[in-house]
Amino acid sequence: MARLFGTDGVRGVAGTELTARTCFDIGCAAATVLTEGCSGKPRILIGKDTRISGDMIEAALTAGFCSVGATVIPVGVIPTPALAWLTREYKADASAMISASHNPMEYNGIKLFNKDGFKLDDALEDRIEAIVRGALHILDLPSGAGIGTVSPIRTAVEDYVSYILTTIDTRLDGIKAAVDCANGSASLTAPPALKKLGVDLTVINDAPNGININDRCGSTHMETVRQLVLDTGADVGLAFDGDADRLLAVDETGGIINGDQILAICGCYLKNRGKLPKNAIVATIMSNLGLFQMGEREDITIPRTKVGDRYVLEKMRAEGYGLGGEQSGHVIFLEHNTTGDGLITALQLLSVMRHTGKKLSELKQVMTVLPQVTVNVPIENERKYDYIDDDEIMSTIHQVERLFEDSGRVLIRPSGTEAMIRIMIEGQELPLMEKEARRIASVMERNLKI
Repeated sequence: MARLFGTDGVRGVAGTELTARTCFDIGCAAATVLTEGCSGKPRILIGKDTRISGDMIEAALTAGFCSVGATVIPVGVIPTPALAWLTREYKADASAMISASHNPMEYNGIKLFNKDGFKLDDALEDRIEAIVRGALHILDLPSGAGIGTVSPIRTAVEDYVSYILTTIDTRLDGIKAAVDCANGSASLTAPPALKKLGVDLTVINDAPNGININDRCGSTHMETVRQLVLDTGADVGLAFDGDADRLLAVDETGGIINGDQILAICGCYLKNRGKLPKNAIVATIMSNLGLFQMGEREDITIPRTKVGDRYVLEKMRAEGYGLGGEQSGHVIFLEHNTTGDGLITALQLLSVMRHTGKKLSELKQVMTVLPQVTVNVPIENERKYDYIDDDEIMSTIHQVERLFEDSGRVLIRPSGTEAMIRIMIEGQELPLMEKEARRIASVMERNLKI
């Protein structure tokens, strides 16, 4: 049986894989594990993105939390990083974000945070999963006055936006920005925050209807905001994902700026001003080789972690780093929040532009992006690691690794959030990289009978 928790919480197709019953069970188990030792009734926040299935999952989670005696505090549609901050601000004992991030509308998920606004480690997730998988009957559930209640807070968006304005030390008057809110949570927070700081905005995909989240828009479809930058003559394009924990950008020429480049730009700026803790940036194994080459050139240490912003965060907390993130646009400024925060990232990037007086196309030159090819092989979650036991597949992978060992690298990674295996090759010769990635994929598809 596949693990319930993936790289970023629980995720699946709402109603079939992620059922109301499953969400109720997760609520029971999570409240039990995360509120141990609480005096009185524990307080648990619930936030959600704009997916139509959010209401169903919220109701099921609420029932689960209440069934073990928790006071549930719904805060409505909110970015995931906003919920992480609000957990601390409202002094809650835990929180749950209902979102499938960048995934299509039919998916949904549950991301859990502890009382300090941090995502859970594997050990806590394993304890929750053990209860969900078959031990619910052993829970000592309350009755009567011990059952939990619901107490909504209506000011969460305003409270978060007010905080966001304090995370940079400059106004942004005169910067012209094109903003794609992905018809998600950023629709409620990014435009008002940017306007208050003086940004001249053109905003698209800020009218969520429950089914248009991430639909040909946002950080997974950069062509939309890219064209808007070119059409409006904007200085910068900003593209969020559905729950606004990611940001990708576009420079004034239409060039795409990914998470690695944002890390390089902000990391170098902070280091040059003596504000980069330990002169280090935490990245993942999927980060572009160009980021590590930049680190060597600029005397910035770049430790690597497994894919997933929670692993980046764990490394940052354990070793005292302040900046880290992923190529996908999860960027963590630990001084300001406990998880990747697309809006904080946007403000930090715009702040660098304002303080340096440089265009984004100039700033991105601090890092050279090496060509990178990724081929995704769809496969059931339960079979993601079957390729390891196939001799022909592994032999093919080793052949390709030897081919690129002096000029690039090969990475095979089962996705933690989707039913697929990712084949990634970095190097200098794009046609060869594409050919070899597809060779590995074809052997996988044939031998695994995909």
